[in-house]
Amino acid sequence: MKHLKSRSQDLRNLFENNITIEYVAEPLKAVPADADVAEVWHWMVVQDFDVIGVESEGAVSGYIERNSLKAKQGKCSDYQQVFHPKELIAISTPLMKLLPILRQTSRLFVLDCNRVSGIVTYGDLQKAPVRMLLFGLLTLLEMNLLRLVRRYYSQDSWKQVLKSERLEIARRLWQESQARNEATDLLDYIQFCDKRELVLQQPELLKQLGLKSKRSGERFLKSAEHLRNRLAHAQDLVSGSSWTELISLAEAMEQLLVRCEDVE
Repeated sequence: MKHLKSRSQDLRNLFENNITIEYVAEPLKAVPADADVAEVWHWMVVQDFDVIGVESEGAVSGYIERNSLKAKQGKCSDYQQVFHPKELIAISTPLMKLLPILRQTSRLFVLDCNRVSGIVTYGDLQKAPVRMLLFGLLTLLEMNLLRLVRRYYSQDSWKQVLKSERLEIARRLWQESQARNEATDLLDYIQFCDKRELVLQQPELLKQLGLKSKRSGERFLKSAEHLRNRLAHAQDLVSGSSWTELISLAEAMEQLLVRCEDVE
């Protein structure tokens, strides 16, 4: 059976050519520039909005933050902030490019035909397109880890490295597939943690993959596995961590995937 080599570039092409931030952005709610500050602040509290746009002459000309309005009086235009170029992002921006930008800021305002029409925040990273992207990265990474196991363990030598209980789990899954006439070979039924363990046992691979040590590699790949589990079970992506940590992990996974693909 030929095991095809999927490339991270294929995933990048998919998301760069077809999936943009339009699919995760939310419309930016806006109020008139002459709206009463006290009323707007109360409305933002009720709606749980941290920021809204300020509209003047039919276009959103700036924004106000809820925290800046408490106990204030006057018109919204008195507290309006102008959009800084670093806060703006085009609606056509590929989703792949959004994550590293959001590592530097917690929100971005979306430009559509030179008009601010939407907003993207950390909360939008919980949406399906971002989950698809992350799961795609993890799937390609796991496929490449298995490819490296095949490459570095001749015949069935991996069986002597894997713990007996882990080997038994793989064997049971393989036998169940055999009964359904679906089985390929036993190695296809080892799990992420098994692939991680087998790859980290190879000093040459540690060096080629840019992993500083077996311990740091294990820590990193365990974080990737935990993220995969949260994605598979539709759980909160940042449970027990932070958005900046998640984004850094995603970037590190992509870099590792590229290095995996360079190993022949």
